[in-house]
Amino acid sequence: MASNEARKEAIRKFKERKPLLGAFAIRCTPSGRVWVGASRNLDATRNSFWFSLRQGSHPARSLQEEWNVHGEAAFQYEILERLDDDLVALAVADLLKEKVGYWVAQLGANRV
Repeated sequence: MASNEARKEAIRKFKERKPLLGAFAIRCTPSGRVWVGASRNLDATRNSFWFSLRQGSHPARSLQEEWNVHGEAAFQYEILERLDDDLVALAVADLLKEKVGYWVAQLGANRV
């Protein structure tokens, strides 16, 4: 019975966790190219990007082309910056756009 309770507690904690907000980069090691984006859920974004790239259907054409040439092993997903989860909801979208602009300039990257 204790394991059932522990399982329920783990599920409850998982559902209550807040997603990570912030900026991320996708790097292609062989070519040195970098793509930068921002997300309200950094963990889910990585999964979503990798899924669409594996399917050959990612909307960022240059990223998809590099993926097709070099393969999954050549790519890295990196969290560049995490934002506080206590931000005012209306400010999040603008702040994420601002962070993408900053990181694109810093890294000489493409936007995704």
